[in-house]
Amino acid sequence: MTESEAREEICRVGASLFARGYAHATAGNISVRLEDSEGGGFLITPTDACLGFLDPAKLARLDAKLQQTGGDRASKTIALHARIYAAATRFDAGTRCVIHTHATHCVALTLAATQPAELLPALTPYFVMKVGHVPVIDYHRPGAPAAAEAVAQAIERYGAQGTPIRAAMLARLGPNVWHDTPAVAMATLEELEETAKLWSLTRGAPAPLGAAEIEELRRTFGARW
Repeated sequence: MTESEAREEICRVGASLFARGYAHATAGNISVRLEDSEGGGFLITPTDACLGFLDPAKLARLDAKLQQTGGDRASKTIALHARIYAAATRFDAGTRCVIHTHATHCVALTLAATQPAELLPALTPYFVMKVGHVPVIDYHRPGAPAAAEAVAQAIERYGAQGTPIRAAMLARLGPNVWHDTPAVAMATLEELEETAKLWSLTRGAPAPLGAAEIEELRRTFGARW
């Protein structure tokens, strides 16, 4: 993907998420790790930008050392995104996009008195196949370096045990998801939020898929659970 294509795709995905209620106000951000052939570095949505009304020309451009070289002021979460890329590419070399939103049902599940270690059980086959495990990261203020470190550690931990992850949930803030393209990262976020909605609507009553059912998803579809 060229830089020009990445700029257009970030804006297209942002507008789609906003129009369908997966993002609101000025919450959330999207980044792309650019190919070496495009100069490397990153594009990310500007600070306090609404994902529904992004301008390709105003996206923040940063070099590999996170020094801004163009566009409006970068979102403060670029440090977190950079840590995600560094950790995730050890297990999924093609990781090129990170999306963060304040997805309503996901956030709601982290507001209980007892914090779960993972956001959701193996509730549906597509959640297992398309999202996988989603560790919950203890609350830190937005932009806190400790949150970035905790997410990177979770990526390393799950990857080392043979179940690489595509998402992590920041308690009281929202999910971060990552994948090879903005379109696939968006689909992962949607599946995560819709599964959280199902879990909320059923008040946590359904039993998760069993070991035999999950093993079948592993064998048939390569699910990482």
